Amino acid sequence: MSDQHQSVYIVDDDSAVRDSLSMLLKSVGIRSRAFASGDEFLEDFDPTWAGCILLDIRMPGVSGMEVQRRLKEQDCSLPIIFITGHGDIPMAVEAMHLGASDFVQKPFHDQELLDRIQLALNENREQQDEIALKRSAKERYATLTPRETEVMNAVVLGHANKVIAMDLSLSQRTVEIHRARVMEKMRVRSLADLVKLSVLLFS
Repeated sequence: MSDQHQSVYIVDDDSAVRDSLSMLLKSVGIRSRAFASGDEFLEDFDPTWAGCILLDIRMPGVSGMEVQRRLKEQDCSLPIIFITGHGDIPMAVEAMHLGASDFVQKPFHDQELLDRIQLALNENREQQDEIALKRSAKERYATLTPRETEVMNAVVLGHANKVIAMDLSLSQRTVEIHRARVMEKMRVRSLADLVKLSVLLFS
């Protein structure tokens, strides 16, 4: 996916922190959006967003940990980098166990933070690419006839054409034709590619 579709979502109740982070990201060409509270972020959150979240772990009202919990309930795939104070380290470690991508401790060095943000953006880019590939694979799989689906499932299990023909009461030539159509419809050139696509489909 293109970098231009990604943003860093800053969630912090301190306006000075929000402004400085926004300016830092703008200085290196990274888009950002800032939110003054967990509630404000959750109200605006859209599952189609791409990028990562910079989330203050300790805020009035809805805490960063609670925001993480609610996002997890929505199957949010955005990597979360927690911003923590010295006393928040145990909470940050717990957040990592719950799926957070990283945490950075105040006061932080700009370059260290940017490096961590770039890693999170790369992680999200890979996730989005895999989601897009899986969606495309499902669309292609849906074009298979019931018989082609049976042949594909047998092929990815490593069964030879002769064995598939016997199991499905077909001629070996018919199996070969179905197999060729499966490869064409799934847009793969080798058995290895078909197996990889099948693993992605059903993971």
